Amino acid sequence: MPNTESSVPEQEKLNERLEQANRQLLQSEKMAAIGQLAAGVAHEINNPVGYVYSNLQSLESYLSDLFRLTDAVDSAASIDDLRAIKQNIDYDFLREDLNDLLAESREGIERVKTIISAMKDFSHIEEEEFKPADLHRGIETTLNLVNNELKYKAEITKEFTDIPQVECIISQINQVVMNLLINAAHAIDNFGRITIRTCHQQDKVIIEVEDTGKGITQDNLNRIFEPFFTTKPIGKGTGLGLSLSFNIIEKHNGHIEVNSVPGEGTCFRITLPASQPPGKTDSKTDHGRI
Repeated sequence: MPNTESSVPEQEKLNERLEQANRQLLQSEKMAAIGQLAAGVAHEINNPVGYVYSNLQSLESYLSDLFRLTDAVDSAASIDDLRAIKQNIDYDFLREDLNDLLAESREGIERVKTIISAMKDFSHIEEEEFKPADLHRGIETTLNLVNNELKYKAEITKEFTDIPQVECIISQINQVVMNLLINAAHAIDNFGRITIRTCHQQDKVIIEVEDTGKGITQDNLNRIFEPFFTTKPIGKGTGLGLSLSFNIIEKHNGHIEVNSVPGEGTCFRITLPASQPPGKTDSKTDHGRI
C-alpha cells in the first residue's frame, strides 16, 4: 500500500508550486497587458502635461505684464499713467484668462494623478487577500487606464445600479475587466459602442461587458477560454487573457459566460458572490486551473 503520510507533504508541495506558477503567470500577463497599453498611457499623460506646460509659458508672459503694472505704482507720475499701462497690458483679459489657465492646468494635473493612481491600483503584485471592494471604483480605475485604447474605437456607456461591496481580490477583477474591454475594442472595426452594466441579484453581483463588434463564431466560442487560443494577429495578444480571466473568476467562486452573434456583437457576463463561502478566501491555497 502507498505511504499516505509521505504523499500528503508531496501533494502540498505540488499544490504550492502550482499556485506559485499560477501567480507568476497571472502577473506576467498583467505586465504584458500594461506593456501593450504603455504607448496609450504615455499619450494620455503627455496630452495634459503638454497643455499645462503651454499654460505655464502664457502665465510667465502674463506675470511679466502684471509686474510691470505693480512696479509702476512707485514710479508713475499720475494715476492716468497707471491706467494707460493697465489698458496697454489688457488687464481685464489677463485677469479672466488667468482663471481659465489655472483651472485648465489643475484639471490636467488631476488627469495625470488619476492615470498614475489607476496604474498603481492595477499593478499591485502583493495584493492576494480577499477584501470587500467597490466594483464600480475598480471599473472606473480600469477605464482610466485603458482610455486611450477605447476612445478611438467606441463610445463607453455605463449602466450601473446600486450593488454591495464584493469580497474579492480587486486588482484581479480589474484585470478581468481590462481584458474584456480591450477584447471588445479589438472586435470593433470602425467605431461602435461598449456597454458596461452592473446589477445585484440576491447574493450575487453581475458585471456585463457588451460590444457592437463583429462577434464570435460558434467554433471559436467553444475555444475562447483555452490557454493560448487567440483569433488576434501575431503581436496583438498572448492568448492567455480570457483563460486567466476564467481562472480568476473561478477562484472567486463565480462564473463567466459569453453570448455572441456574428456581425452584431458580444456580451460577457461575470457573476460573483458578494461574500465568499467560509474557508474559500485563502488565495494561496485555493488553486485555479492553469
